[in-house]
Amino acid sequence: MQRYLSSLIILVLGVYLLGFHAFAVDDNQYTAITGGMLIDGYETPPIHNATVLIKGNIIIDAGPAHTIEIPEGTTLIDARGKTVLPGLIDLHMHLDLIGHGDYDEYYSYIKGTERLAEIMPIAAKQMLRAGITSAVDLGSPLSILDIKEAINKGNILGPRLSVSGPWITRIKLGGVPDSYQIVIDSPKQAAKQAQYLIDQGVDVIKLWLGLTLEDYKAVVKVAHQNNIKVHAHLYKVDAIRNALKAKIDVLQHVGSAKMPPYPEDLLHQIAESRTPVIQTIAHRIWVYPATLSNPGRLDTPQMQSDMPADLYQELQRSFTHFHRLGYFHDTPDEIRNAKINAKQFINSNAYIGVGTDAASPLNFHSDAIWREMSALVDSGMTESRVITAATKTNAEILGKGDQLGTVEAGKLADIIIVDGNPLFDINMLKYVDTVIKNGEVQVFE
Repeated sequence: MQRYLSSLIILVLGVYLLGFHAFAVDDNQYTAITGGMLIDGYETPPIHNATVLIKGNIIIDAGPAHTIEIPEGTTLIDARGKTVLPGLIDLHMHLDLIGHGDYDEYYSYIKGTERLAEIMPIAAKQMLRAGITSAVDLGSPLSILDIKEAINKGNILGPRLSVSGPWITRIKLGGVPDSYQIVIDSPKQAAKQAQYLIDQGVDVIKLWLGLTLEDYKAVVKVAHQNNIKVHAHLYKVDAIRNALKAKIDVLQHVGSAKMPPYPEDLLHQIAESRTPVIQTIAHRIWVYPATLSNPGRLDTPQMQSDMPADLYQELQRSFTHFHRLGYFHDTPDEIRNAKINAKQFINSNAYIGVGTDAASPLNFHSDAIWREMSALVDSGMTESRVITAATKTNAEILGKGDQLGTVEAGKLADIIIVDGNPLFDINMLKYVDTVIKNGEVQVFE
């Protein structure tokens, strides 16, 4: 398999830039999280004064403290006054991005893909620190497969990744390096390129703009033969209808208010079919006004310490007069549409997961997930429902519901501890105190 980055470069840069370590546990080591309020991922009331017992990387038991016996020699994590919940899952993010204000200028500054070996480990650390223990990258060069492997080996700190590699499209996106996109002109070519990506080792297929119904069907046929899910970048009604006819697995971006309100029959069809919807509503519509009201969020000591000095300075330069950036040209209209649009899928009881489109302009990996969840609550989801969407539902959409997404016996120990009660205020998810991934407590320096 062709690679664009060597594992050695990734390892050296990852360790040098990130400065991390984890408390590794062996398969026979017990860890217990005690005293906190447990939200187990199901849309049910929390368990107070809970205990979560972990052996190695597997949850052995989770429930009221008086029902669980803690073995002698167990490592204890005191969660009193805090909330324990499953690790968050982001079903739409971009590990190559860091929130720069302009895509064209960003790719020019990093010389296409030359500096991705620096940037992807930064983004991965920011995500994990924010409580994201699993994520789907929807659009990167195939070099992201090296990053995924390095994370799996423990050489880079980050969430466990599912990746699409380049997207398949009929419309070439200017300003983005060619290695991000595969431009096709027929269903036959679409199927061939989908098989190529699968052969390279991608986990999902991403479809972008301009594709026909026959293109969709051709890719879905190949992907499903290989047990691979297809995610489609969608806004317009006709494209969504075609995606449903072709049995696309995941609808990405629908409901993010680029469009006027959707027809009721379309909403009903999506809800009835249980086709997963990932709305990504915050990335312009909530992030932009939040930045207008608090531009200080664009420059923090943590952001500065996360990256090389020149990259940080370029990031700050890109934020000058951010309200004039082309990315936000139509945002005031989108915000007005959002008062109806973003609520439609929620009110229709569609099968909704959570994705952020991080790190699009101003939408940083460090806070994109809680802002997206907050925007969904603003749009009508309860706090309990949105937490379930970002954990249990997202794991199901990934096809990993038997491993991830809930805190219960038999699941992998992906758990976060939050300093606050997100059922009272979903914004408390920005105060992540402890991240446990695969049974290991992550320590950020």
